[in-house]
Amino acid sequence: QVQLVESGGGLVQAGGSLRLSCAASGRTFSSYTMGWFRQAPGKEREFVAALTRGGATPYYADSVKGRFTISRDNAKNTVYLQMNSLKPEDTALYYCAAGGGVVFYWRDSSYNYWGQGTQVTVSS
Repeated sequence: QVQLVESGGGLVQAGGSLRLSCAASGRTFSSYTMGWFRQAPGKEREFVAALTRGGATPYYADSVKGRFTISRDNAKNTVYLQMNSLKPEDTALYYCAAGGGVVFYWRDSSYNYWGQGTQVTVSS
């Protein structure tokens, strides 16, 4: 069992930056692929970024590529999402997710554990 707690969301102006954190419980954090997803009001949840267990291979949605960076610190059981050059369309509830044996990293069904989410609001 893994519990995930996100933090770092908030209100920021367009062009600004935020760093989200996701702290995980449990001893097997390093064995999970970690992902970030987001859901805007009235829209489906969508993939943002993912990072394999060893942290060597990041994956990004096209909409955030070049602006967001996912990273992890296995010693701290924490995954991060650095978000730069934020746009109003990045406004959403951001979720952290953990999955074992993830192949289709962009599918939310690939992940076993989810946090409660942290709100990011970007004003124009």
